[in-house]
Amino acid sequence: MRITRELLHRIAEDTVAERAKKDSTILAAYLHGTVLEGEDPVLGGSADIDLVFIHERYDQEREIIRMTEDVHLDIEHHSKDMYQPAKDLRQRPWLGNTMFTCKPLYDPQHFLDFTQAGVRGLFFHYENVLARAEELMNRARTTWLYFHNRETQFGPDQVMTYLQALEDAANAVASLSGPPLGGRRFLYHFRDLAEQIAEPDLYPALINLLGGGRVQAGQRNVEEIKGWMFAWEDDLKRLNQGYQVPAALHIHRLAYYMRAYEAMLGSDQPETALWPLLHTWTLMAQTMPSQSEAWQTVCQQIGLMGDDFEERLEGLDGFLDRVEVLVEEWEPDGGF
Repeated sequence: MRITRELLHRIAEDTVAERAKKDSTILAAYLHGTVLEGEDPVLGGSADIDLVFIHERYDQEREIIRMTEDVHLDIEHHSKDMYQPAKDLRQRPWLGNTMFTCKPLYDPQHFLDFTQAGVRGLFFHYENVLARAEELMNRARTTWLYFHNRETQFGPDQVMTYLQALEDAANAVASLSGPPLGGRRFLYHFRDLAEQIAEPDLYPALINLLGGGRVQAGQRNVEEIKGWMFAWEDDLKRLNQGYQVPAALHIHRLAYYMRAYEAMLGSDQPETALWPLLHTWTLMAQTMPSQSEAWQTVCQQIGLMGDDFEERLEGLDGFLDRVEVLVEEWEPDGGF
């Protein structure tokens, strides 16, 4: 089956229409994510469809629904209280940008109309842009201070906290000129952003903080990362057989990730596979810590755990220094 943007749109619209008929608690629903963005939503022959249903009340926060092996619905359920007051969303980096760009698919009470109007007014005002960037920047610096001021307890929680700091730091920069970055294309988009703002060395700096300098070194190392990919696959299958699985790690997302890893590792930017691989693998390790030997070996090898982690923290400190300067020197008209 050919996966096109039009097909994904149609699936989204049909899903919302069917749900709205059956569930009277749904106030509104919207589409967001790569299906709406300018680039191809398909990566490695796979894609997801991001939907949000807004309710008065709900029982399930997130669900994954298989359409085909290569396409699934990723549905979140939100309370309407998350969106009130709408003007406050202007300073929230994630939900604010989502609401600014999303496409309403069901809105009989005009809840989304009013909310989007409240968000879009003054969204790019200097104070609101700066507030979104500073929230992420300050959160990343707080994480660095947390590690700096105490003895590190190595494990899945420590690695995930560190990865979150990297994401926050990178997105502090991204938030000055657009939405925060995430998902499978996180590193790919950050590389483009770094070039656009004439700070191209931010990208290799971020790759090194992920322990990924070795991935760019040659085909032999790419083959090693493919070995990590297959260990990741084994862990995902094991997780889905005997654990309470987070929606992000649902078995219906297996092809969504594996196809992307294969495409990235076969490209001229194999290091871009590092973010989705490490982030989701660390989430697996948090869920089943007693079954995470392969993940632990990789993290120690690339310096996210063990003696080399101190070097990663020093690098994060320097990276944050640069981010802080960029945010401080940013001008609403002149950019960086």
